[in-house]
Amino acid sequence: MITDAFQAIADPNRRYLLEELRRRPRTVNELAHGLPISRPAVSQHLKALLDCNLVTVTNQGTRRIYAVNTGGFMQLNLWVDQFWS
Repeated sequence: MITDAFQAIADPNRRYLLEELRRRPRTVNELAHGLPISRPAVSQHLKALLDCNLVTVTNQGTRRIYAVNTGGFMQLNLWVDQFWS
């Protein structure tokens, strides 16, 4: 389980997922289309991002919709901002 957001965003596949989710919420199947990895691997990457509070998931019937969690990014932003003050 990855709980460090910096470790989570170090992976290029997870950064890709975050960039796609920044555009709009999506399902695992929609996200998997742009990656050269399997759908189960995409789900594992999303789980890591969920564990770090960088994405949220909501259920719509049988679909799970993932979206960026801006609150999780606020913590990253606060840490980085200390170097600019």
